[in-house]
Amino acid sequence: MKTIYLIIIGFLLTISFSLQLKSQDDLMDILDTEVEEEPVVVLATFKSTRIINGHSIERMVKRQLDFRINHRFGKLNEGGYALYGLDNALINFSFEYGINDWLMVGLRRGTNKKVYDLSTKFSIFRQTKGIKVMPVAISYYVDWSFKTLRGLDDLPDIRNAKWNEITPRFAYTHQLLIARKFNEKLSLQLSPSYVHRNLVKKGDKNDIFALGFGGRYKFIRRVAFTWEVFYTDHVTKDNVYEYPIALGFDIETGGHVFQVFFTNSRAMVEDGFLGETTSSWLDGGIYFGFNMSRVFAVGLGRHKE
Repeated sequence: MKTIYLIIIGFLLTISFSLQLKSQDDLMDILDTEVEEEPVVVLATFKSTRIINGHSIERMVKRQLDFRINHRFGKLNEGGYALYGLDNALINFSFEYGINDWLMVGLRRGTNKKVYDLSTKFSIFRQTKGIKVMPVAISYYVDWSFKTLRGLDDLPDIRNAKWNEITPRFAYTHQLLIARKFNEKLSLQLSPSYVHRNLVKKGDKNDIFALGFGGRYKFIRRVAFTWEVFYTDHVTKDNVYEYPIALGFDIETGGHVFQVFFTNSRAMVEDGFLGETTSSWLDGGIYFGFNMSRVFAVGLGRHKE
C-alpha cells in the first residue's frame, strides 16, 4: 500500500508542478495580449484505446470502428524447443465503435478460456487548456466477460447448463481512468479498478481492488515507449499471484497503431490479467505480445489525428 500511496502522491505533485509552469505561461500570454476565447481540448493523450493490457482514457470518435488483434505468445523461459514461447499463442479479436464523441462500445472474443466480453467507455471530463483549464482527462470503463470453455473449473458443460450453472462464468470490471498529457512527449495515467468474479478457486477472493499506473513517452516522431503496472490486493505472500507488469513500444504507421511489448500476464481481459497473473518477471515468466489496431470510418465520421 505504501507503494500505491507514493505513486498517487508523485502523480499529483507532477500535475501540480505542471500547473505552476502553466500559470507562468498564462501570465506571459496575457502580457503578450494573446487571449484565447474558448478552451482547447487536449487530443491524443494516448494513440490507442489501450496502453498495453489495460485501457487508456481514449475512445473511438463518432462513427469510427477500431478492429484490433491482440496476440500473446508463450513464456520466454519455455526454451529453444518451444522457440522461447513462439510455438504457443493466444489471440483476441476486438471491435470498438464510437457511438458519439464521448461514448464507445466494444465486443471481443479471445481463445483464452474462450471468453467473450462486452464493454463501454465514456468521457467524464476532457483535459483542456486556454481560458478554461481542466488539468486531467477522466473516463469510465465497464466490462462484462463470459467464459465459454467446456469443463471450466468442473462446471457443467455449457451446452446443457441451466441459468444458475451459467452465471458463475461471468465477471465484471469497473475502472476510473485519470490521465494527463504533460506535453507532446509524456502522458501518464492512473487506473483505480474493481473486479468481481462470480466463481473463484478455493481461497481466492471474488472481489479484487487494484491501482494501475501507466504512461507513454514519445522519443521519436512515430515511436513511443509505454509501460503499465497494476498493484492489486489480490497478491499476497501466501498465494501464487503476481502484479501484472508490461513494457513495450507504440509504433504509428498511418492508419495503424502497432504495439509490441513484454508482459508477465497472458490474459487479455481485465478480470484475467488482474486476477489470474501467476508468472514472474524474475524467473523468466515473460510473454512476448503485440496489439495491432486498424481504424475504419463507418458512415460520415471524422478521424482524430
